[in-house]
Amino acid sequence: MDQIAGLPEAAFWAAMGVTLIAGVVKGAIGFAMPIVMVALFSTFLSPEYALAGLILPTLTTNIHQSFRNGLRPAGEAAWGIRRFVIATIVFIFVSAPFADSIPHVAFLLLLGVPITLYALLQLSGRSLAIRPEHQVPAEWGLGALAGLYGGVSGIWGPPLIIFLLGVDHPKALNIRMQGIVFMVGAFALLCAHLTTGLLTGDRLLFSAALSVPAFAGMLLGQKVQDRFDQKVFRRWTQIFLIATGLNLIRQALM
Repeated sequence: MDQIAGLPEAAFWAAMGVTLIAGVVKGAIGFAMPIVMVALFSTFLSPEYALAGLILPTLTTNIHQSFRNGLRPAGEAAWGIRRFVIATIVFIFVSAPFADSIPHVAFLLLLGVPITLYALLQLSGRSLAIRPEHQVPAEWGLGALAGLYGGVSGIWGPPLIIFLLGVDHPKALNIRMQGIVFMVGAFALLCAHLTTGLLTGDRLLFSAALSVPAFAGMLLGQKVQDRFDQKVFRRWTQIFLIATGLNLIRQALM
C-alpha cells in the first residue's frame, strides 16, 4: 500500500479532512483545533502521530489569530495574559517527558469531568465570574494546569477558556488572548517534542502537511466568527466546551 509521510494514503487524507474541519471550528470560536484533531485522530492514528500532527497546525494558525488585527493589539493582549503564558510554558516542559507514562483513561476523566461541569453551570446561567481580587492567582493556577495537560496531550485550551469566560473579556480581546497563549504554548510544545524525538522524520513532515488545511479552514471559520456578537460568541463557546468535556469522558469510558 502506498504511503505518505509514513502513513497509508487513506489515513493521511482522512487526517487532512479532519484538520480542515478543526480549522473551521477554530476560526469560528478561537479554540478547539487540537481537541477536534485529537478526538478524531484517535480513531485511526497512533497516539504519537496524533500528537505530532497537531503541533505545527496549532502553531501556524495561532500566529495568524494573534496578529490578525496588528502588532499593537497583539502586544496588549499578550501583556494582559502574561501570567497564564508563563505558567503554561513552564509546565509544558515539566509534563512533556511523561507523555507516554500517564494512564490515558485517568487523564481523559480528570480533564473531561470538571470541564463539562463548569460549562454546564455557565450555560445554565450560574454566575461563575472570577472576582478581580482572585484573577491573578486564578491566572497562575489555570496556566499551570493548562501546561500540565498540554505537555502530555497537546491540549491546553480548556483551562484558558475557563479563565476567559470567568473574566468575560470582549470577543475580540478574548480571541487575541487565546491566540497568544496557544501560539506560545504551541512553540513550547514544538521545542519540547523536538527534544523528546516525537516530532522528527515522517511525523514532522505529516505535521507540516496538515498546516495547509488547518489554515484554509481557519480562514473560512473567521468569516463566521465576524458575524457573532458577544452574547452569541459566549454561548457557542460554552456549548463547545460542554461538547469537548463530554467527548473526553466518552473516550475514557470506551
